[in-house]
Amino acid sequence: MTLTTAEQLSATTLLRFATAGSVDDGKSTLVGRLLHDSKSILTDQLEAVESASRNRGQETPDLALLTDGLRAEREQGITIDVAYRYFATARRRFILADTPGHVQYTRNMVTGASTAELAVVLVDARNGVVEQTRRHAAVAALLRVPHVVLAVNKMDLVEYAEPVFAEIAKEFTAYAASLGVPEITAIPISALAGDNVVEPSAHMDWYGGPTVLEHLETVPASHDLTACHARFPVQYVIRPQTAENPDYRGYAGQIAAGAFRVGEQITVLPSGRTSTIAGIDALGESVDIAWAPQSVTLRLADDIDVSRGDLIAPTSDAPAPTQDVEATVCHVADTPLSVGQRVLIKHTTRTVKAIVKDIPSRLTLDDLSQHPNPGQLVANDIGRVVVRTAEPLALDAYADSRRTGSFLLIDPADGTTLSAGMAGDAFAAQAEHVHEAAAHQDDEGWDF
Repeated sequence: MTLTTAEQLSATTLLRFATAGSVDDGKSTLVGRLLHDSKSILTDQLEAVESASRNRGQETPDLALLTDGLRAEREQGITIDVAYRYFATARRRFILADTPGHVQYTRNMVTGASTAELAVVLVDARNGVVEQTRRHAAVAALLRVPHVVLAVNKMDLVEYAEPVFAEIAKEFTAYAASLGVPEITAIPISALAGDNVVEPSAHMDWYGGPTVLEHLETVPASHDLTACHARFPVQYVIRPQTAENPDYRGYAGQIAAGAFRVGEQITVLPSGRTSTIAGIDALGESVDIAWAPQSVTLRLADDIDVSRGDLIAPTSDAPAPTQDVEATVCHVADTPLSVGQRVLIKHTTRTVKAIVKDIPSRLTLDDLSQHPNPGQLVANDIGRVVVRTAEPLALDAYADSRRTGSFLLIDPADGTTLSAGMAGDAFAAQAEHVHEAAAHQDDEGWDF
């Protein structure tokens, strides 16, 4: 199989996407309608929804219950946690993340959209673009989601008026484009009635674009990792030392991005040692080439020190290791992140000690203004941080690679995830200036 064939197969078989929007804009109803009309739910699931709907005094099935699975969600009629759903059509497989709309659950959207190639942002046609709409557009831009769909919902409540849709689409497109979102598609829908979700609407003959499902099936999936910088985080060193394989030494892991070939010169980071790929083992067979996201074992021509957490990259395209990480983070923990705090930073398979040297700014997502030197970040805050690590890390800019440009900040005391980080500039269209952190002495071995 050639690389071209692999790229085409990857682009047509799987799409990861997330839904977002303000409270009561109809996200869960849209997802339920999408699953129902595409015949992607089982009979017993539909019967359970019909029964729950009757118990609530509803004559028709409440399709939102297909995704709102927590008891608190059903009682309150809101989405609290990220709900993942897997479904498929004849043209493509999907992994869907239905994310909450409340402001206090912004961190949940970051979780759901972090691996998405497309985000569906819902807007109530009666309310237009609101504060939470701008917030979700900003998060999508921060996470470098390549495709954004604006689904103007509840068009049936505004008499399917084209001017209403056009004005909302114009305002949102201008805002999202200013953040650097590369592609924006606006679709007028009614999730409750099914207009333009799976089937074209008979009420909006003025709209000639795709339905939501048609767009999802045909949009170019941009998770083609073979075009990125080649990166191989080592997960495990294989040394069987058996009679059949007395000298076998292989480095196992999943290729994070790019492709590797036998005979290619590589550099092991952060040590900087170089060698040549002597062999690649995949599924028990030797191959000449392997690409992301395959899990393989690399064998090197030289017997050098390589261990879990090391990163193998082509010598001609190796990232420069650094101990000073400047990044945008979304704080997800209930406890704050403060300047001077000791943390662990997990990047691919490598985890090292670190200190938060500075928090230059906190981003106000409502208007994208910067609050300078906040001192700390609390739950759902997004801000710039400067982190000094005990050992070098081979990070890429998040704009170049979402896989090797992301990391986690972890509480060393109990292993709680504190923040999700994206190395480099924040928005594609708005590079931010990060202040240099002042050095602080530490008597407990955490001064780097």
